[in-house]
Amino acid sequence: MDNEKIIRETVSFVKKELEGKESGHDWWHIYRVWNIAKKIASIEKADMFMVEIAALLHDIADRKLNKGDEEAGLERVRTFLTPLIDDRLIVNKILHIIETYSFTSQLRSKKRMDTLEGKIVQDADRLDALGAVGIARTFNYGGHRGRSLYDPAIQPQRNMSATQYVKSISPSLNHFYEKLLLLKDLMNTKSAKKIAEGRHVYMKMFLEQFYKEWNGKDIV
Repeated sequence: MDNEKIIRETVSFVKKELEGKESGHDWWHIYRVWNIAKKIASIEKADMFMVEIAALLHDIADRKLNKGDEEAGLERVRTFLTPLIDDRLIVNKILHIIETYSFTSQLRSKKRMDTLEGKIVQDADRLDALGAVGIARTFNYGGHRGRSLYDPAIQPQRNMSATQYVKSISPSLNHFYEKLLLLKDLMNTKSAKKIAEGRHVYMKMFLEQFYKEWNGKDIV
């Protein structure tokens, strides 16, 4: 099977798997990450096929979509890829990217992504958590989980462990300080770092305006 057909098969599979998921981890999140990853891969001269497949499948094994069982999610990815890709080394590299790209995995292992293709997928996923889309996703997911918008009495938790991060039920606004504002400095590629700068600034402007409105300081 040629690469283009494998990509089409993967798109179809992911669309079906993520149908009806909350919008922070739905097909459109995958679509945005896929597009960002392709653009960065072109600039960074990475293996485009591996980047595309890993970007398309990156959330299929996510613990949030597999009742907390990442191993079961990874097995779903392996089962899907094995009949499509003859080269087991490529399959294993894609699985490695999916297993280690996430913010939670980084908290757990403290290891940096070790391949260019993995770094690009990781950067693309993190970029989709920044800027205007990142803000929208944060409050969408917070609403989905029943989290409050903001509570001045509940301070953000700094330097959380992976377990603490996963179990956190703090207000949505705290997520900016617990993760989103940290992402700019965690980008791997020059391309992603440049994009992240602008999205980071936008989020800080949003937070400044939020606090003004919360405290009525924008009222003349």
